Parts: sequence; C-alpha cells; structure tokens
Amino acid sequence: MSSAAVGDRVSQPLDTTLDKAILDTAPDAIIVVDAEGVIVLVNAQTERLFGYGRDELVGQTIEMLVPETVRGVHPALRSRYIAEPHPRPMGAGVELAGRRQDGSEFPAEISLSAIEVEDGLLVSAAIRDGTDRREAAIISCSNDAIVSKTLDGTITSWNPAATRMYGYEALDVLGRNIDFLLLPEQREWERAVVARAADGETIPEWEAVRLRADGSAVDVALTISPIRNSAGLVVGVSTIARDVTEQKRAAVERRALEERLHQSQRLESLGLLAGGVAHDFNNLLAVILNYASFVAEEIPENEAARADVEQIRIAAERAAGLTRQLLIFGRREMIQPETLDLNAVVREVETLLSRTIGEHVELVVDAGRDLPPVRADRGQLEQVLVNLAVNARDAMPDGGVLTIETGTLVFDDEDMWARRGLPTGRYVTATVSDTGFGMSPEVLERAFEPFFTTKPSGEGTGLGLATVYGIVTEAGGTVILYSEGDLGTTVRVSLPAADEPALTATPSAAPTVRPGAGETILVVEDEQAMREVAVRILRRNGYRVLDAADGDTALAILDDHACDMLLTDVIMPQMSGHEFVERAHARHPDLLVLYMSGYSRGVLGSQRGLDGSVALIQKPFSEQALLEKVRAVFTADGPDSG
Repeated sequence: MSSAAVGDRVSQPLDTTLDKAILDTAPDAIIVVDAEGVIVLVNAQTERLFGYGRDELVGQTIEMLVPETVRGVHPALRSRYIAEPHPRPMGAGVELAGRRQDGSEFPAEISLSAIEVEDGLLVSAAIRDGTDRREAAIISCSNDAIVSKTLDGTITSWNPAATRMYGYEALDVLGRNIDFLLLPEQREWERAVVARAADGETIPEWEAVRLRADGSAVDVALTISPIRNSAGLVVGVSTIARDVTEQKRAAVERRALEERLHQSQRLESLGLLAGGVAHDFNNLLAVILNYASFVAEEIPENEAARADVEQIRIAAERAAGLTRQLLIFGRREMIQPETLDLNAVVREVETLLSRTIGEHVELVVDAGRDLPPVRADRGQLEQVLVNLAVNARDAMPDGGVLTIETGTLVFDDEDMWARRGLPTGRYVTATVSDTGFGMSPEVLERAFEPFFTTKPSGEGTGLGLATVYGIVTEAGGTVILYSEGDLGTTVRVSLPAADEPALTATPSAAPTVRPGAGETILVVEDEQAMREVAVRILRRNGYRVLDAADGDTALAILDDHACDMLLTDVIMPQMSGHEFVERAHARHPDLLVLYMSGYSRGVLGSQRGLDGSVALIQKPFSEQALLEKVRAVFTADGPDSG
C-alpha cells in the first residue's frame, strides 16, 4: 500500500469544493469522523468500496462499517486513539476488516490521521481492500504451483512455486500460451477442461503431466477454478498444481511389492505342492523301478522283453531326476556339496540342452583343460548352467550362438573389481555367452534383483539370475555380468578351486552285499505298493520280514514278535515314524532303526528326529541300495548316518 497518513494534526477548514474534488480522485476510500465516531465526510471510493451512498453514510457512526464480531469493542478502540492521536500508516501490522452494505466482509488496510478543525478534532481514515494483497501473499507463499490464464490459454500470473516446479521464471512465461507446459496429446483435454471452467464449473483434482523447462515430465494433481470479473463474468481460469511424482512412484513401488508378495506366495504354494507331489511320486517310482528289476530277472532269455523293461527302468530313473528338481524347487532337497569336475557337469548339461534349447540356437561347448575340481552341490550347479542357458536362448528368439566355456583364473590383490570381495587364489570359471539382443545399462543394474524380469507378464518369474547369484555365492563364488545392446550377454561364474580330487563319475561294479541270515525286520509303510516292494526285496535276500501299515499296528506286532530292526517311513498318517520309533524304543531299547523317505534329511531335520545320528535311505531306492543300507546298519558300530 502506498497511501501514507493524511497528515499530522493540522488546523484547516475542511468542507471546501476543492477538498471534495481532491478526495473523490483518491484511489483509497477516505472517511472522516468526529470525536464521537460520527461520519462527517466520505469520498467516491468509499461508496464504491462499501456499497452505500454518501447520504446513507454521513451522520452515521463508523461502527456500521465494522464487522459485527468486533463492533462492540470498536468504540473503546476509537476512544483510545482520540485520547492519543498519532499517524498510523497502512501495513502497521494490525489485522482489520470492513463490512459492506450486503453484509460481506473484506480484509481492510487502514491508515489514520488526526485533523484539527475549528469545531474540534476529526480523524481521517484511508481504507483499502486488502483482499488482493492477502491473496497475493498466500499465492506467493504456497507450495503449490498457481497459474492464472485467460480462456484462450494466455498466462496472466505465475507464482514462485510454479517457478520451482516447472523451472521457468515468471517474466519468461507471462503473456505466453500455456501449451508449452502440456504434452501434445493432452492439449485437447486441457481445452475441454477450460471450457467447463468457462461455464462456471470448478474441476477438482485430476491428474495430468506437465513439462519442465529441462524437458523432463512432472506428474501433477490439478484443481481448476473460474476467475470472474467485477460483473461476475468468467474471464479466465486459475490452476493449482501439486507435484505428485513421488506419490505416484511410491504407489507404483507399493503395487510392485504387493505383486511380488503375491507372486512369492504363489511360488511358495507351488513349492509346497511340488514337494508333496514329488514325495508321493518317489514312492511310485520306487515301485516301478523295483518291479522292473523283478521282471527283468524273470525273463533272462527274452531279449526283446528285457529291452522293454530296461526302457521302463531308464524312464523311471529320469522321472526320479525330475522329482529331485521338484524337491529342490520346493526347498525340500538338502544342499549336498561334493567335489566335482566342472567339465563333467557341463557335459551332462550339454546333453540336456542339446535337446531342449531349440534348433535355431547353435550350442558350442569349449571345455578348458586340466581344471581343478570345485566344491558344490551337483544339482544346484546344473541348475545354474541351465538357468543361464535358458536366459541366453530367450535372448535369441531369431537364433544365434550359445557358448559355454570353462577355464581357470587366479585372482590377486590387483583384481579387486573382478574378485568382488572374494579371497585371492585360484578359481574355476564357467562362462555362458549369447549373441542375443543384450541388456540396457538400466536392466543390467537390476538383473540380479529377485522378481525383476523384462519378459512379458506371465512369461517369467524373475528368479533365474537371482537363483544363480544365490547358489554361486552360497558356494563361495561370484557372478559377473557383461552385456551391451547388439553385442549379446556374457555371464561368468567363478567358483573357488578345491584341494581334494573330484569324485569320479565312472560307474563301478556294484559290490556284492552279503544276504541276510534270518534277521527279523519290521517294515512300517502306509503306501501298500511301496511296503510290498520293500518286503519282497528283504525276504528274497534272506531276511525274515513283518509288515504294518501304521504305527499302532506295528507296536502291536512288536508286543508279540521279537525284531532286530525297524524299517519305517518318516511321514505317516496318525503317527509319524519318529514318534513310532520313540514308543518302540521305550519297550525295546536295542532295536536298530533305518528310516526311509521321499524327502531329504535336510528338510526332515531334527524337528522330525532325523539329525545326523540316524540312518536314512531316500526313495526311490533300488534293491541294491536298500540291501547295502540295511547291511550297513547291522554291521556298523553305530547307526550309519548316510
């Protein structure tokens, strides 16, 4: 506000034609009151500001222009000023308000001056509507970008928050059309919204995208309101924009996390199902394998029939390998590290891949010479190679070359980046390369994240590389990924070289197992076919065998018959194998025990009484394997833990 005090206390005639003319040209409302607060003079701007005619104001007390909420205390405030009159300029920090004839109120900025005239003391008040200034202050301090524009899109106001949000200074945008902030595809929609505002409608929050000065996009929530002139006509629109970029990003991340959780739950359910199916299937495979062996013995002269039986046996053993993979997937397979020849593992995987990756992909294996052995779980190492090969195949939909190379590396102190925190020393490497479309830097950065995948929805779990990373690091190694667009992808797995020699994969003749000498074995198995196979194997090899389908029946048999060993399933209805053994040992402490199960010891664990001190044979087992395990339990100083 530029108006100052009308003046200090002066002594002059007031009611002159010149004075009135000067007052009527003043931009502020001027009201003069006497010591009692009675209005004696107003100017033309007073009539316009308050809505009263001059004749309606003169002779009335000033309180008629004061809001009702403070009308009762205003006379005391006025008397206090009269007692000690002094100029009070506008903007003195006092929050005041005025009341119009229609009852509406407005923030008022008032300056006061005392005027000494012949008839006594008068007080002159210069009054200005502070609405625009207050609104301007609010707009200036707002954290939201507030932009006004005409109905044709010309920008008429631009607050500091708009500068912070969009990167343009007000002087650079005032008078320009708003289109430079809009995506081309959103301009028609913007015009439609402005048309609604032109009809007097306020459009609450709706989301759009605005373009910053640097070309980047910002997500905003907009509220658009009409701007009216003094006659009530809509002459423009005001847009309030709030940056919701972080909110949208957080919402996207939240949805992604929820989807990952759901996916994880689905995988967990599938893992439980797979593990259960594999356990039951192992029982069936044990029956198939052993009955195939029985049939082969019955037809020694029939070569064609023996060949058919052999095919049954081969198929069953392949199925047993698949169930092991299901158990691994369902986390029901114990990690069993062993000393391995990496080249031998690669050769086994090569046979599988040559049949599965497709004719459009050329498979090349380049095995290094004189590799030291590695210490790892064979099944998991195979899984690493298969996962990498499948990823490589998927990166070459139109064909290409998939290469698997093995070799050795020696890391020293200068290889910090390549070692990735591993100790210095000798490492064995498996490198899987493809000639596919490669990865962008953004994808490369997230490649090992669980559930991250670039494949279409439903075509990938995002677990392939994450699983590779987990298996390799668990084995004490590291994984390094190299990839560029149009140059394909190379994944190098490094595993510590082992000191002991690798186990040979050369098949050896099965040792001759001494048959039983009439020892009594009680077989406890709820699956009838599996129970009959075990009974048949043991009886035909010199053992006396009793059998039961559950723990209660087996305990009753033990009360009537002396037994030397219990061969019991681990997981059975009503009474588990561990509980049955505990109750049996309470009556017969010297009973030897051999457990059998489709699950591994790592899953069964101590919660089912199967720690490292008990003997366990995994299904499906062959006749030879069962006899070896039984004889080992009978002859060992303590129970065989294998």
